Amino acid sequence: MNKNLRTPCIAGNWKMNKTPAEAAVLVDELKAAITAPECNVVICVPFTDLPVALEKCAGTPIKVGAQNCHFETSGAFTGEISPVMLKEMGVEYVVLGHSERRTYFGETDVTVNKRTLAALKAGLKPIVCVGEYLEQREQGITAELVAMQTKIALQGVTEQDLKNVIIAYEPVWAIGTGKTATAEQANEVCAVIRATVAQLYGKAAADGMTIQYGGSMNAKNAAELLAQPDVDGGLIGGASLKAADFSVIVDAAK
Repeated sequence: MNKNLRTPCIAGNWKMNKTPAEAAVLVDELKAAITAPECNVVICVPFTDLPVALEKCAGTPIKVGAQNCHFETSGAFTGEISPVMLKEMGVEYVVLGHSERRTYFGETDVTVNKRTLAALKAGLKPIVCVGEYLEQREQGITAELVAMQTKIALQGVTEQDLKNVIIAYEPVWAIGTGKTATAEQANEVCAVIRATVAQLYGKAAADGMTIQYGGSMNAKNAAELLAQPDVDGGLIGGASLKAADFSVIVDAAK
């Protein structure tokens, strides 16, 4: 992390976990454990948990995010949620292009870009995910692939709007597998993302961008990962469901 240039962000991605009643308990535990963070802290919860999370996090350092949104404001899109709906609720952040959305639900680089533009237009702060599969890493095309995903995701995003975008590097082979990229591997790809942003918007804009690592970061490895110069936080999966573990990761951002 380089706190002189940018603000780190630790975001929890609850995925499809926790009923509203269970969410209320976890948020209370998080509030007790996270009182004076030295980074931005976000919990990205299922749609059904948003009301309770927003109510309980009001007035605390913990911000609330959603896990996806559609790119249209309204329309015949059964089962989808628009960014305007999220914004009116009080949601501040939204995860877009997560590898599970890409793998299981047909998300593409193009639709991720459309969702990013729509989220920004509505006043949300997108956390845009990029990353490679194991086969692609073994083929030696990680840098090219991640640079391409970044360029497409940011197509049409103004330099002013870029200030509200976080990019999360999540090697797909390290998500939910217990495998983690080494601190050096994580930093190398985050640096590729930053260099790509610099090509598009200039060095100052790239230096100011928060770039997270999102592949099985946990309480044990967070400090090592966050010590890397281009890793500005984490998009946390399983460890975000345990208040004790998540608070350790937030503390590591100090």
